[in-house]
Amino acid sequence: MLSPMQPATHQRSSRPMTLTQKILAHHARGLTRPWVEAGDVIRVRVDWTIASELAWGGMDRTYELLGRPRVHDPNRVFLAVDHTVDPIALASDARAQRLTSLSRAFAREQGLRHFYDANVTILHTKFYRELVQPGQLVLGADSHTTSHGGLGAFAMGLGGADVTAAMLLGETWLEVPEAIEVSFRGAPQFGIGGKDIILETLRELGRNTVALERSVEYTGEVHTWSTDVRFTIANMTAEFGGLNGIFEPDAVAAAWLAQRASNHSDAHYFRADADAPYVARHVIAVDALGPLVAKPFSPDNVVEVGVLAGQALDGCFIGACTTTEEELVLAALVLEQAFADQPPRAAAAKQLVVPGDLSILARLKERGLLRHYERAGFRIGAPGCSMCLAVASEVAGPGEVWLSSQNRNYENRMGRGSLAHLASAATVAASARTMKISDPRPYFARIDRDLYARLLDRADGLRPPEITPSEPDLDLDANANVNVNVNANANANANANADADGARAFAAVGVAASTSAGFMGRSSQTRGRVQRFGDHVDTDAIIPGPFCHLTDHSALGEKAFHFVRPEFAARAKTGRNLIVAEEGFGSGSSREQAVWALLGAGVCAVIAKSFAFIHKRNLVNDALPFLVLKDPEFYARVTEDTELELNFDQGSILICETGQRFSAEPATAVARQLREEGGLVSALGRLGPRTFEVLSQGSRPVP
Repeated sequence: MLSPMQPATHQRSSRPMTLTQKILAHHARGLTRPWVEAGDVIRVRVDWTIASELAWGGMDRTYELLGRPRVHDPNRVFLAVDHTVDPIALASDARAQRLTSLSRAFAREQGLRHFYDANVTILHTKFYRELVQPGQLVLGADSHTTSHGGLGAFAMGLGGADVTAAMLLGETWLEVPEAIEVSFRGAPQFGIGGKDIILETLRELGRNTVALERSVEYTGEVHTWSTDVRFTIANMTAEFGGLNGIFEPDAVAAAWLAQRASNHSDAHYFRADADAPYVARHVIAVDALGPLVAKPFSPDNVVEVGVLAGQALDGCFIGACTTTEEELVLAALVLEQAFADQPPRAAAAKQLVVPGDLSILARLKERGLLRHYERAGFRIGAPGCSMCLAVASEVAGPGEVWLSSQNRNYENRMGRGSLAHLASAATVAASARTMKISDPRPYFARIDRDLYARLLDRADGLRPPEITPSEPDLDLDANANVNVNVNANANANANANADADGARAFAAVGVAASTSAGFMGRSSQTRGRVQRFGDHVDTDAIIPGPFCHLTDHSALGEKAFHFVRPEFAARAKTGRNLIVAEEGFGSGSSREQAVWALLGAGVCAVIAKSFAFIHKRNLVNDALPFLVLKDPEFYARVTEDTELELNFDQGSILICETGQRFSAEPATAVARQLREEGGLVSALGRLGPRTFEVLSQGSRPVP
């Protein structure tokens, strides 16, 4: 790998790559060959880091441990106060007030150009609409950072420690993921948008299955789809289980960028090669697709709207990051038709619409669309995550049935004991008339489609912008065995400057960073009894949203599995300190508090058939050992309270009662290194600006 002062060379790739691989290759530092492939561990430059105030609560702890150094580029940090705040919460909730205060202080301290205070925007809404560009690399402390793949960026969620490190150094390490292709066939009927399309994808392919820990590249007959449709599909790639979701940037993306006054000139229009190495290809037909609803408690528990037609609802919510301006406009027009023969309805406590950005709210008002919501009894909320997360003042009650246009319907997601159903904003709007689940298609038939296009500023006959497909500009290690032209001086200076910036960034790091507060010690063995779990244990279950403002491990540990298994923490203290789960452990949110809660409860290790990518990386960063074991016999024999002995160096698991021994998958080199370092914070404290250079040297050798 490239050393700090070592010159590099530049060359086009020589092997077929996916779209994601090309973006990663373009951002990689010191490649040892002119391409990347699945399994490579690479060091990459990061264009943007993004976070919310809820994430910043945990990130601030990491930042404090590192001595509060300067960030790499304050113009490329995006921070929005959106998760815990609405006007009532901000006035009365100490949690929201503290998180908002911490975010404001950091923005002032660092002179952030892109800081958005409470109820101005939802994190992903403004960033997608105004800042992200095709070909960029974005890391966010939120799992729905996948949204920005809708404009052809590589965008992924990570835990707060990872995003903090990237914010400070301008780089990180990544293992190049495997990729699948999801190809859409046919033209959706009018009114069928991104939410129905991604719900159909989840229905056919399943959550945390073919997409788990993989890049998902969306292709097919998509070149007329709006950037809003693409946003919603990329957004819910997080629910699909994908590491990132991405559409090829095309003339539609270029036309969207052309509307901006700035932040449009750094775009790279990469293309997957025709023979790109996808591990699987899936086709989803959308031409006959109708409105869909996901029933509790999984976004892939999907049925056609007619199956649930007539089911009574307690509440209707239209909002959250996945609900775009396009959906809000269509829902307003559905309400206009649905309530045309109805008297105006008084504002209802359990009907709420929350546009994602003040600019969208203003456009809805200016174009006369808010009145349709108000006439139908919807209250208009200030921009924010609102009921999607149930950590501000708007919360569904126990046993209440809600239809929501948000992206998650996990157990307790909208409030303890609530029953969340997912659908498009148009389906929610149609259902508001009778407060029963209803098919919106009768209302679609009455909508003036030309008016709909005009309300979204879409005019026919405009010449699409011309774009030039891009290829990666590769930064190759000068010692690599390749025959290329050397542009050494410019690159050497760039690397020297970057390293000098990194050294300055960590000048203030003190003793506090030398050890991770969560490190369990470097013992290679542990013994304990099992608490047993099944598939798809999500981070909302591990540490519910209302407790994510906490940063003390012990306090978080007391709340581990608080709603779904309240006895968990007490049992862990009696030696039931091993978790055995099955597929997709840690799916859902990027919250690193889920790992801190396990540490605080005294968990010594987690064993599962598979882990959600972000959660697994958070386990690595906090040096909480985990083992991946797929053998079905192990899971058949291990029950609640089974005693196990684990050897992490050997990757072996012994069932003490029977003497059976099982072998887990070997840990990656980086995971082993970080465990030896005591976690990411300890590594940063010891290695400073060289952290990711050292970690990335664990890459597989070049054949």
